[in-house]
Amino acid sequence: MSPRSARLARLSRSVTFSACHRLHSKSLSDEENLKLFGKCNNPNGHGHNYKGGELISIRAQGIDPVSGMVMNLTDLKEYMQEAIMEPLDHKNLDKDVPYFSEVVSTTENVAVFIWDSLQKLLPQGILYKVEVHETEQNVVVYKGEETIVK
Repeated sequence: MSPRSARLARLSRSVTFSACHRLHSKSLSDEENLKLFGKCNNPNGHGHNYKGGELISIRAQGIDPVSGMVMNLTDLKEYMQEAIMEPLDHKNLDKDVPYFSEVVSTTENVAVFIWDSLQKLLPQGILYKVEVHETEQNVVVYKGEETIVK
């Protein structure tokens, strides 16, 4: 394969952000919320240091033959700052982030929020996955809209 041939590569970058939230659904009673979410339904909330081993992964049709990169890491860092750090870091997700006023602030929904925010900034079609570690044991991977066959 010649150096000019397209090679698919994925680039990943991680960040860590701290935020608090309360798992609580407006569709459920207080008793149902407590039963479903347990201690995570604490009325005063609780916090996490969210991080990702590969928080954001992007892919391109090929490694640029001139720069040798899938994407400039400086650009990716700036996009992540705008899409993740500014809206989420050191915030109360339920009170400071309008998206979560109507959406339960589970890690699954945090991953969707990050995906949607990055999609608005990154070149179309290169975002591959968002991986969010709520704890060392709890990890969510989101790869955009995928069809679920029932």
